[in-house]
Amino acid sequence: MTAQLSLGIAAAAGPALAERIAPAAEAAGFHGLWVNDTPGHDALAVLAAAAAVTEHLVLATGVIPVDRRTPGDIAAAASGLPTARLVLGIGSGQVRTGAVELVTDAATELRTRTDARVVVGALGPRMRRAGAAASDGVLLSWLTPAAATAQAAQAHAIAPGTHVALYVRTAADAAAVAALDEETSRYAGYPAYAANFARLGIAAADTVIRPTDLGDRVGTYRAGVDEVVLRAITPTGSADDHLRFIDAVAEAVA
Repeated sequence: MTAQLSLGIAAAAGPALAERIAPAAEAAGFHGLWVNDTPGHDALAVLAAAAAVTEHLVLATGVIPVDRRTPGDIAAAASGLPTARLVLGIGSGQVRTGAVELVTDAATELRTRTDARVVVGALGPRMRRAGAAASDGVLLSWLTPAAATAQAAQAHAIAPGTHVALYVRTAADAAAVAALDEETSRYAGYPAYAANFARLGIAAADTVIRPTDLGDRVGTYRAGVDEVVLRAITPTGSADDHLRFIDAVAEAVA
């Protein structure tokens, strides 16, 4: 079965942008809207704006660091959102020692506090195994299609019902390629990601989608996982840029 296709934005984009683009994403057939939780910005507030103007679009965080917010705080902040459409993605944040145990405990507690689905942002093999076993799914990122397919198979072997979503940084406009390259270079320099790229034998630049191969590349990614989240990289980050991104993707995959 072809994977679901979703849209990803940063919480820094704000509720007003989400309110404007969420109905367009829903109308274009996107499965969900995933919002990166970043310092100083609240992914759940952005999702609340999207929830108010949509009917069936899945609302997901990708991901809330549990070193900054406790499961109780996350559940309380999410209490006004429609749980049938809500996916609470959590991650370890800046914790290194004991990160797997921290996230496993948080996922277990969060599932007792909400009926929303809970997924774990996972980079290394231990976190992927823990996410598949302790939550409703895993959120992967910065992978080639082959690596994503292999990691999804591993997660499904641990828990056949687990949901495997994959973030893919994507530019649909030639004017956004410079921003995509900057984002790629930045992540390649982060120690945890650099180590993961080295472990997998891949380059960060091999894990993104560029405008010239948008349709084919999306299709290749969708063949290996349950959900592909196209993290929109646009020229200026404006709502109009995001609307053009939605239109370009819809045309490319039609």
